[in-house]
Amino acid sequence: MKVLPPTMRENKRYLAFELIADGQVSRDELIREIFSASGSLLGDLGSSECNIWLFAFDDLKGVVSCEREHVWQTRAVLATITNVKGKRVSFHILGVSGTVLGATKKYLAGVDVFNPEEQSHINE
Repeated sequence: MKVLPPTMRENKRYLAFELIADGQVSRDELIREIFSASGSLLGDLGSSECNIWLFAFDDLKGVVSCEREHVWQTRAVLATITNVKGKRVSFHILGVSGTVLGATKKYLAGVDVFNPEEQSHINE
């Protein structure tokens, strides 16, 4: 299957966040909770339109991607998450960017959430 040209791709936004939690939270637990909150708040249709995806998560900081038109719904979904596996959590959105690299450099300075050198094998 061919890759779509940039003009035909859907525009995404990347939300850099910090997770304030009582303890450590694993990536799988967080993904499960995000999808659960999205389904209960927006329903199946709204969840699919938002296209929320946990792009990167490490050391309680990470990046969530979503569709450009649905940034506010994504922020609302993240705001409704109050606990993950019995641990109290709160999302602090640091900022929104149009690229993963921009979100990482601008809002997550010093955190190795997205390293282009490690991801270079994707383009090969």
